[in-house]
Amino acid sequence: MIELETRELEYFIAVADELHFGRAAGRLSIAQPALSKAIRRIEARLGVALFVRSSRHVELTPAGRALQEHGRHALNAVGAAVRNARRAGDSPAHLQLVLKPGGDAGLLSGILAEYARRPDARRVDILFSGPADRTDFLRDGRADVGLLYAPFDDLDGLAHETLHVEDRVVIVPSGHRLAGHTSVRTADLDGETLPLWKGIHNGDGADAMTGPGAGPEVADVVQMMHMITVGRMIAVLPRSLVERLPPGLHCVPVSDAPPSRLVLAWNEQDRRPLVTSFVTAALRCRRVGEQ
Repeated sequence: MIELETRELEYFIAVADELHFGRAAGRLSIAQPALSKAIRRIEARLGVALFVRSSRHVELTPAGRALQEHGRHALNAVGAAVRNARRAGDSPAHLQLVLKPGGDAGLLSGILAEYARRPDARRVDILFSGPADRTDFLRDGRADVGLLYAPFDDLDGLAHETLHVEDRVVIVPSGHRLAGHTSVRTADLDGETLPLWKGIHNGDGADAMTGPGAGPEVADVVQMMHMITVGRMIAVLPRSLVERLPPGLHCVPVSDAPPSRLVLAWNEQDRRPLVTSFVTAALRCRRVGEQ
């Protein structure tokens, strides 16, 4: 017998993420008393306490942490099953492409034009991700293909093709000790504060220069630029992400940084003609090794 319904899991995950019943209720668009009652009902059915509540804060118990981890996987699996079932029964399905804002190295319009010329082309829906969840879109079926950056994004379990290779640059504010340099080395960045990207935790990722930093948390490049402008941090990025810098910022090549690769990725188990056709079109537009 299934002891928890999907909706109840969604309620629990919202409270576990927010650790605040009011915020979780707002996120779910339900009344807070109804949410509190639902959580008590779940705890009674499971026979364990999921939260420690006080007048000032809410925290997860060990049982709550276990349910948060496994419950999230269960919800993702249910969502993927529904999307795949709908996709399988919908022959004129659209193709879902995920990328970060500005994260196409100038290739996207050419790829879309090349794909549109193919006789089997479908409409392409473009999804914008946060700084670290593009691979989640591909693994759980929310997107069919994605534009990712290696080595920053984890490509485990994904098939991929490199579309563009470029160098990396450090972004610093005017007046910074590196602002006047024609190039720097990674050793020159020792002691500097790098951004902490939202959704990326210490130990994640494969690249110390673009992985988790020790500085203020940022959710996108726009926020990062503001923080660099006011002198709170510097950042190392692929050159194509910062082709148009705001006034007061300088871009300096990092001469010994490993190159960044823009890759087209998709779930390695996905062999649908819809995906194969788009990959073929994208490969006709790649600019590997131009930098």
